[in-house]
Amino acid sequence: MARHPGRPHRHVSFASPTLRITERQHRRILAHCYDGLPDEACGLLAGPVDGRDEPTGVVSAVYPCRNAEASARTYTVDSRDLITAMRDAESRGDQLIGVFHSHTHTVAYPSPTDVEQAMEPAWLYVIVSLKDGEPVLRSYRIRAGEIAEVAVVLERSVTSS
Repeated sequence: MARHPGRPHRHVSFASPTLRITERQHRRILAHCYDGLPDEACGLLAGPVDGRDEPTGVVSAVYPCRNAEASARTYTVDSRDLITAMRDAESRGDQLIGVFHSHTHTVAYPSPTDVEQAMEPAWLYVIVSLKDGEPVLRSYRIRAGEIAEVAVVLERSVTSS
């Protein structure tokens, strides 16, 4: 069940595709978010796309990036990190399929700024809340200002490293 803070509890179906990350990728995302404190941290996700250039949901690579804004309230992926990630993803036969960032003091739900800055309608937008003791990772599609939550599946790694 997904719900927006402050709205009544109701059943919400998840948008597609399901985001699939490995345990190792999950740990890498969370570690980068904690390393970014007190500022928001950010990074990029790569993976395969289908014939319509839509992500399949599988994440093949996680790219921790610098927050060019160095801010606790907003983020911008450093342009050099963006180019490096894009080139690496393309060299693997993949594309950038999403971005992740942390919310240091709020829940894992897109803020009005997140919605305004969501320029890639095919991308998955992953938010990690560090507001409480345990981090919370959630994923969304943001298209034309509309927010739809995407299910997240943590794939068990055969070998963890």
